[in-house]
Amino acid sequence: MSAREGSLEAPTRHRIDWRSPEYYDESKLLAELGRIFEICHGCRRCVNLCTAFPRLFDLIDEGATGELDGVDRERYREVVDQCYLCDMCYMTKCPYVPPHPWNVDFPHLMLRAKAVKFRKGQVRLRDRLLSSTDAVGRLATIPVVVQLVNAANRAKVTRGVLDRALGVHPERVLPEYAAAKFRATARPNAAFPVRDGRNTPGKVAIFASCYVNYNEPGIGHDLLKILEHNEIPVVLVEKETCCGMPKLELGDLEAVARDKQVNMPALAILAREGYALMSAVPSCTLMFRKELPLMFPDEADVKAVAEAMFDPFEYLVLRHRDGLLKTDFKQGLGKVSYHVPCHLRVQNIGQKTRDLLAMVPDTRVNTVERCSGHDGTWGVKREYYENSMKIGRPVFRQMAAEDPDYISSDCAIAARHIAQGIGESRARKAHPLTLLRIAYGL
Repeated sequence: MSAREGSLEAPTRHRIDWRSPEYYDESKLLAELGRIFEICHGCRRCVNLCTAFPRLFDLIDEGATGELDGVDRERYREVVDQCYLCDMCYMTKCPYVPPHPWNVDFPHLMLRAKAVKFRKGQVRLRDRLLSSTDAVGRLATIPVVVQLVNAANRAKVTRGVLDRALGVHPERVLPEYAAAKFRATARPNAAFPVRDGRNTPGKVAIFASCYVNYNEPGIGHDLLKILEHNEIPVVLVEKETCCGMPKLELGDLEAVARDKQVNMPALAILAREGYALMSAVPSCTLMFRKELPLMFPDEADVKAVAEAMFDPFEYLVLRHRDGLLKTDFKQGLGKVSYHVPCHLRVQNIGQKTRDLLAMVPDTRVNTVERCSGHDGTWGVKREYYENSMKIGRPVFRQMAAEDPDYISSDCAIAARHIAQGIGESRARKAHPLTLLRIAYGL
């Protein structure tokens, strides 16, 4: 088979063999990094996606030979550290992804490198803390403590201390913690009759996620209101912890497995009972749909959960196709600048959020389909903050271009990053679920 054969086939992915000793063999990892980097050097299509590829190409171009053999292999980690696993190179740019015989899966190679780094203990306390979203959220939302944490996150003096102690950039706008957690205040209505459609189960189970539970519970409440308005019975997942994405990005795959062990039993029961599983955070949805099935390909519960998992707007648009979604919108939204987050794009479900918002009368949606540059915790860190803003600048310009009434993204963290990058603007930041709730007049 020639190098070009198979390049037009649909991309596929191999299982992540993270439990194999060979996965952590550093000499084999370095050899594979060299093989993939050589292919990337000869192609360079991904140079504008992030800062990982420019770093790689600079290392090569500034080396003694102008080729990869002029780069000290110890410096490969500089490329690894710039990758935040957005998956855009794999999904949108690379012509050599499997089943192509060159078998290039750059993000999962970076994941392997991060896992080796983590196993060697080469991660900072800062990184362990920032990726422990559930534990930090529980601590930060204790009464009285939550007010102190929020005040400290806004104060210049304490942000300076946070920068010196942990390396959290003092200019990064951080999300506030909520005094009332989503799970403590949510009142899902399960009393409606179940009306299954051809494309959709007629009942929903919500996986709250760390971010909705601790930072922006209003997103979860808006989702509940929308589902109730459409007379869809809803329950909350009985028991949950972090989906595992922050630990995956750190390379702590054992922690991902521990989170999976907590989440899977309750989710699998609901999946088998015919519920549509749903999270309002694209990274969580992606974790259950794509990453966990590749890490645990032989587990029936993981497969059942992946098949039952929906993005909220994907579910609602499919509900519309079933003739079961109400479109009795009461209020137009004006001009909406909508950003499609990377972890939603790589789910390959199309632009369902845009499609549904565009159904609202007196609404014009400007869609921006480019990485914002924040990632979960990457853009918070002192050493990556400037790069995150650099990656985001084209997004900031496009989002602000039409003087919108709202700026919005399914990823609430990306939306905050974009709002910070835009600066002073009359536009209000609102999650797409919030916009839909406003359109319904709820």
